Amino acid sequence: MEYQNSQPVAGSVPEKPTAAPAGSGGRTVISEAAVAKVAGIAARAVPGVYSLGSGPSRALGAFRDAVGSSDHAAGVRAEVGETQVAVDIDLVAVYGTPLHALADQIRAAVYAAVEKLVGLQVIEVNVEIHDVYVPGPAKPGETRPAREAIQ
Repeated sequence: MEYQNSQPVAGSVPEKPTAAPAGSGGRTVISEAAVAKVAGIAARAVPGVYSLGSGPSRALGAFRDAVGSSDHAAGVRAEVGETQVAVDIDLVAVYGTPLHALADQIRAAVYAAVEKLVGLQVIEVNVEIHDVYVPGPAKPGETRPAREAIQ
């Protein structure tokens, strides 16, 4: 029986490493919090979304923002299975944004982000619009942040 040393000999050229075949090497678990964060970031990027969450969660989010922390998953719940995920999103829309079109854009953004970044099949994205943000009148010489501008 021959013994082959797997350690490279000084001065020799090491062999190319081989990749493990797909589907081997262990198990990957992706938490609901991770999926919710990906979905929340995707939803916030859609023009016409003022904030995510219902009244109490937005108040908590405002407090977090004041102390320099942020919760990207606020207003988002995810149910994760072995190969599929379902996402629920609560939000406040900017006044003037067509709400059905906004919900469709959010669904598309969440489907794309979760399937691309998480690698799970999205079976549904439920969007619940709790409120509509109406910006107050602008003060002379004041510019509003783009987030508050009517889209």
